[in-house]
Amino acid sequence: MVTNAGIDVRGGDLVDFDAFDPVHRPDPYPRYRALRETAPFCPIRLGDARVTLATTYDGCAAVLQDAQWGRGYADGLNPFRPGVAPGEVPGGSFLAMDPPDHTRLRGLVSRAFTPRASLAETPFVGRTVDGLVDTAVAQGGLDVVAGLARPLSLAVMGRLLGVPAAEAPLFLGWIQGITRGTDPDYLLSPAEIVVRTAAARDLGRYLVGLVAARRAQPRDDLVSRLAAVQHDQDVLTEREVVELCALLLAAGLDTTANLITNGVLALLRHPDQLALLRRRPELIAAAVEEMLRYDPPSQFVTRVALADTTVLGHPFRRGDGVVVLSAAGQRDPAAFADPDRFDITRYAASPPARRHLGFALGLHYCLGAPLARIQAEAAIGTLVRRGGELSLVTEDIEYRPNAALRGPASLLVNVTGAAG
Repeated sequence: MVTNAGIDVRGGDLVDFDAFDPVHRPDPYPRYRALRETAPFCPIRLGDARVTLATTYDGCAAVLQDAQWGRGYADGLNPFRPGVAPGEVPGGSFLAMDPPDHTRLRGLVSRAFTPRASLAETPFVGRTVDGLVDTAVAQGGLDVVAGLARPLSLAVMGRLLGVPAAEAPLFLGWIQGITRGTDPDYLLSPAEIVVRTAAARDLGRYLVGLVAARRAQPRDDLVSRLAAVQHDQDVLTEREVVELCALLLAAGLDTTANLITNGVLALLRHPDQLALLRRRPELIAAAVEEMLRYDPPSQFVTRVALADTTVLGHPFRRGDGVVVLSAAGQRDPAAFADPDRFDITRYAASPPARRHLGFALGLHYCLGAPLARIQAEAAIGTLVRRGGELSLVTEDIEYRPNAALRGPASLLVNVTGAAG
């Protein structure tokens, strides 16, 4: 038996699996390739549970889009968080829901958190980015995580929820505790699970007060819109509003910051693509799509078979768990030409490349995708345009401990400044 980062790999027909081992954190993609070349569905043992890795694009997309796959918490089926009730899931019970509850809640949320509402934040995003890049140019460098990506996402989420700027940093510690806990429980230490529980509790208490204040005195913010949303005489309960705000924070802060940081790193490691983006700034939207494909902030999600089913000829029983390894699927040569090449024109071609899985697919497609794209395009585009001769201070990049959510702990960059 071999043990890797909390995963027990045993003999028989189980596949040796070490891709989530911290030693591979700087570059897990060769390990993902080895898994993909082994089989489209690889059985592994995760703690005491036997689950399956989906490693190809078609396999990942099929599971994500099939209504036979879901979370499985309500029926006690989820093997990734044994003994965890729906209300205890990191980020709120919305992440634990399957239809029809998920359908109802998503329908109500989509009436308040619309693409138009995200688009309305564009001027604020632009002003915030300009200020952060101004500081970087004046200082001759920055930590992309602490000096651009994280403060931008924190400011945007604080504004979206109507949180006073002075209180927004309170979220950071809570969200980091929660997002660290998004990995399957067998990848976490007991201490990390305790921190996750405490962070979720403290954030929940804060949001209860915020929701109560907005119900009493509505403002032009998302909390007020969620509290007021109604459809066919259905409304969100106070607990539902609180949990949805917690989910938006948990999903919106670290993943957006990681998208920006991973994207800047990809450009700096591919100077030809950085130079191309400088010459053709109109490619920024396509570049962000390629960043989501090439080195996505979310490496995998988990799903549970809600009924006996078959995916691409592979049978599953009700309650079987699958790790949808979308980061491996997005490097699948059957889906993408030269998939290990970072090419910012890939999604500007006619026809464009196949749809990436960076925001998932199907019922659980990310509601915050439009807002994440706006932030990434503004942050990366402005830094490239105004940052001058950008370069890495060091190639020795330390990554955060998460397996599911991928991003450097810091990214130090030299910034010389440029006209414009």
